[in-house]
Amino acid sequence: MEASINVLGGKLEPCSTDPMTGWLRDGCCNTDNRDFGRHVVCVVMTDVFLAFSKGAGNDLSTSVSGFLGLKEGDRWCLCLSRWVEAHDSDMAPQVVLESTHESALTMVDLETLEKYAYKSK
Repeated sequence: MEASINVLGGKLEPCSTDPMTGWLRDGCCNTDNRDFGRHVVCVVMTDVFLAFSKGAGNDLSTSVSGFLGLKEGDRWCLCLSRWVEAHDSDMAPQVVLESTHESALTMVDLETLEKYAYKSK
């Protein structure tokens, strides 16, 4: 299988294995034709974004059916359209560019993503 590519043109790096994320639950923001939500943007969760997502009908912070819920600082493969929606509302979380699938560039240009680039401390 050919390696997936990130938005910077390099090998797609893992987003998170704790919590385990990704459409394929492989820790990476890989995608396939069954992924209608396009879970391709690796983000670092914030309380502001989690509240925004909950208000938009997708509660990512509450534990449900084996899903422990997310908290500030967790990395997660987010749906591309939800990230765009949060961006348009000035509530978008930071993006881990090396772990964000190149297909995100179909809806968001690299310059915009770079403005939200996560910088580890």
